[in-house]
Amino acid sequence: MPCCHDSRCPGTSSAAARQTVRWRRALWTALLINGGFFLTETVAGVMAGSASLQADALDFFGDTANYAISLAVTGMALAWRSRAALLKGATMLVFALWVLGDTVRHAWIGTLPQAETMGIVGAAALVANGAVALMLYCFRNGDANMRSVWICSRNDAIGNLAVLLAALGVFGTGTGWPDLVVACVMGGLGLHGGGQIVRHALTEAGGPSSPETGRAA
Repeated sequence: MPCCHDSRCPGTSSAAARQTVRWRRALWTALLINGGFFLTETVAGVMAGSASLQADALDFFGDTANYAISLAVTGMALAWRSRAALLKGATMLVFALWVLGDTVRHAWIGTLPQAETMGIVGAAALVANGAVALMLYCFRNGDANMRSVWICSRNDAIGNLAVLLAALGVFGTGTGWPDLVVACVMGGLGLHGGGQIVRHALTEAGGPSSPETGRAA
């Protein structure tokens, strides 16, 4: 009995079309949520003087741009999706380095953030990102482009939880060091996640002989 794996097969094409529709819908939802929280945390981070909130806001901005790129390349050839994932990974690395540099600045000037604002905004962001991460969970084993979106969402939820811990630390100690420590951890998480995405994208770009490419195709 012949085996059919490409889009010319009736069952395969309809399943792929449904998967694309689900993927686009999930990306649009994630884009709107992340864009809204980028604006919210940018204002709150500046008002509260929190390095971890500003780091989280910058992460929201990067993810919003990443989701927009993912929407643009959905349905394109694997090579284009791999290039998009490579761009997203590089963007995450740049943002992570910015976060670490800004954390050093806050440490130098001795900023004392507002724990209450950090806690309220961090809790709201955790609920939003938790919902997005659950929504994108089923796409975590797709190609590099899909996997990069899942990694971004997972990192965001972890980052939001870390902001809450920083708020508790600032409130309990009366110093800004918990906020700075969490910002450093988030910067390191961004470096690790960006590196994962870049390595996966480069593996896919290497050709159909690579095991990652074969699984994602």
